[in-house]
Amino acid sequence: MFIETYQSELIITAIIFLVLLIVRLFSHTIVRKIGRKSDINEARINLINRYISATLFIIALIIEAFVFGAEFKDMALVFSSVFAVIGIALFAIWSILSNVTSGIIMFFSFPYKVGDKVRIHDKDFPIEAIIEDIRAFQLHLRQDNGDLVTYPNNLILQKGVTLIEKDAIEGFLDDGTDAV
Repeated sequence: MFIETYQSELIITAIIFLVLLIVRLFSHTIVRKIGRKSDINEARINLINRYISATLFIIALIIEAFVFGAEFKDMALVFSSVFAVIGIALFAIWSILSNVTSGIIMFFSFPYKVGDKVRIHDKDFPIEAIIEDIRAFQLHLRQDNGDLVTYPNNLILQKGVTLIEKDAIEGFLDDGTDAV
C-alpha cells in the first residue's frame, strides 16, 4: 500500500540518492587527489571527506522533505526555529567553529606541511618549531627543547609565518629526540 501510494516519490528519492552518491564519490576523489598532490596527511583528507558527506546528507534530507510534500512556508518555519537555536549555541562556541573552518581552509591552501620548521610571528608569544601534526582544531608544534605547543588554526591564518626549514622533522628525529 505504501509503495503504491508513494511510487513516484520513491522513484524520485532513488534518483536523488543516486545523484548525491555520485556527487559524494566525485568530491571525495577530488579531495583525495588534491590531498595527495599537496602531500597532506591521510587523516586530514578523511576529515574533509566527512564534512562533505555530512553536508550532502543534510542536503538530501532537505530535498526529501520537499519530495514528500513539505511546503516551503512549513520548512521556513522549521529552519528559522532551528537556526535561531543553533545561532545562539554557535555564538557561544564561535571559536571552535572558526578553528574548524580554518582547518578546512588550511587543507586547500596552507603552504606548510607536517615536518616543516616554521617561525610564527606573534608579538606576545613568538614560536619557532616543527609542525608535527595538523588537526581539525589546532596545529601541533614541537619546539627544539621538546615541548609540544598546540596552536589554534584560526590564529595561524592571522599571523605571519616564515618557513625556516622544509622537512625538518627528519633532522629533529636524528638528534635522538623523540618527536611524538
